[in-house]
Amino acid sequence: MLGLIADQPHVLDLKIASAAVTEMRDAFEVFKPYREVRKVSIFGSARTQPDDPLYDQTRRVAARLADAGWMVVTGAGPGIMQAGMEGAGRERSIGVSIRLPFEAGANSIIAGDDKHVAMKYFFTRKLMLVKESAAFVCLPGGFGTLDETFELLTLTQTGKGVPVPIVFLDTPGDPYWEHVHTFAVEQLLPRGLIAEADTSLYTITDSCDDAAAVIERFYANYHSIRNVGDDLIVRLQYEPTDAQLDELNDRFDHLVSSGRIRRVRAYDVERRQNDHPSLPRVAMKFNQRGYAELKGLIDTVNGWVLDDGSVVD
Repeated sequence: MLGLIADQPHVLDLKIASAAVTEMRDAFEVFKPYREVRKVSIFGSARTQPDDPLYDQTRRVAARLADAGWMVVTGAGPGIMQAGMEGAGRERSIGVSIRLPFEAGANSIIAGDDKHVAMKYFFTRKLMLVKESAAFVCLPGGFGTLDETFELLTLTQTGKGVPVPIVFLDTPGDPYWEHVHTFAVEQLLPRGLIAEADTSLYTITDSCDDAAAVIERFYANYHSIRNVGDDLIVRLQYEPTDAQLDELNDRFDHLVSSGRIRRVRAYDVERRQNDHPSLPRVAMKFNQRGYAELKGLIDTVNGWVLDDGSVVD
């Protein structure tokens, strides 16, 4: 900010920068106590009414995930956002609302709670809805929902966001997301505007149980990812066997720019930052292009853990 002030910007530019930094700081404080709790963001229309099947679908998937230990993050408005908070309950909800002249503010579930923050700008709000969450459930919605959803896909596709489970949740007999997928497959893919692997970034279902299972399964063995220098590090819950390491190299060598996928210990910077130094991990010289295909690698390592929690030798 000091450098910006020294540049003597237009007063409006300074107001925008100051307001953005202030509300990001406020949001960081809201999320800080829950940094180690896994969170799922739910996107969807503010116009969805309580008697709409989508409303109940949202309530049920939020309740299912809250029961599994997740916190639910929504835009704190009405419609799908309120349904998600009703399902999760106030204690397991975090709200990031937007100040709009035609909306009354936060919904009654989260209004007045310390876990609610109001934003002036959509870009800072979207940052917090995406940055803090380890999973996403997208319900049908309008331009705002599609904006959030496609930005999320773009961040994941380009490596600006970490790999996460993204579930497009419909209700039985209402194929909203199937139509979006059809558009991607019939219009974007043939024109070369996306790669075939990009359509694997999301899962479409009309089942709350399946949606929750996709999210929980994503972290059966996979834990997290980060870059250290030229190395992409994939942290796991379980140490891979030699045969499993060979499987990764056989199936995903095209993602490696040089060398092999290898077992590593925690790097010095990870130990200094106490960034899960005790977890097993593998590392590779990633080619910086196949970000969508990292999901296939994650699916593979998760396949080494059975549904009952036992580990494949």
